[in-house]
Amino acid sequence: MSKKLQNIKAVKEMIAGTHKFQTKKTIGFSDAKQKAEKNKRRKIGDVWEEKIGNTIYRIEQCNGFRVKKPANSVAEEVRKHLNSYPNCQKETCTCSIPNHLDKKMQIIHGMCYDCVIDMEHELRKHGKYEEYEQKKIQDNAEAWLKRAEEDVKALKIAYTEQQQYVTNSDGLMETWDAQMTPAEFEEKVEVQFAKFKENFLENLNKEKANND
Repeated sequence: MSKKLQNIKAVKEMIAGTHKFQTKKTIGFSDAKQKAEKNKRRKIGDVWEEKIGNTIYRIEQCNGFRVKKPANSVAEEVRKHLNSYPNCQKETCTCSIPNHLDKKMQIIHGMCYDCVIDMEHELRKHGKYEEYEQKKIQDNAEAWLKRAEEDVKALKIAYTEQQQYVTNSDGLMETWDAQMTPAEFEEKVEVQFAKFKENFLENLNKEKANND
């Protein structure tokens, strides 16, 4: 049990960027230089790295306070990736504070809303918008079908396997018996979904052929 707890602690430290393997690198300043750097007068918006104990932190000077985060934080890198817009035109993109439309377009196109509008405008100018629109419809239909397939898999587990649920704060477990056998689920759901999928793809391919 103690070994398991140590492993959990190590994973949490890696996510926070405080694990010894992430912090063994030193900044390389002498003690005097480190102290001078720490006491240096900062302007709002300044970002720098500072070694505190065995951990290197990235610090940002705000208006009257400082924000401190581990420099090697895995969670920080994940957040950066999720908030990135890799397909935006960096020379013209002005998206600094993404709104809900930007985030929606990020999932679909990897760019902010304004850059999507600019991109579609360029496609219209060059007579390529209709082809782009048809491909977008095709991609959305295929993505929807993939999600439907995953839903069927989840339903199979829910209906054909015994389930346990926590019913209160004391951790009391309630067990629900399977509602179908795997054979019954295959007959009533999977077979019908396979027919639906076949017709769906047939119509999708027919529509694509008509537009080519």
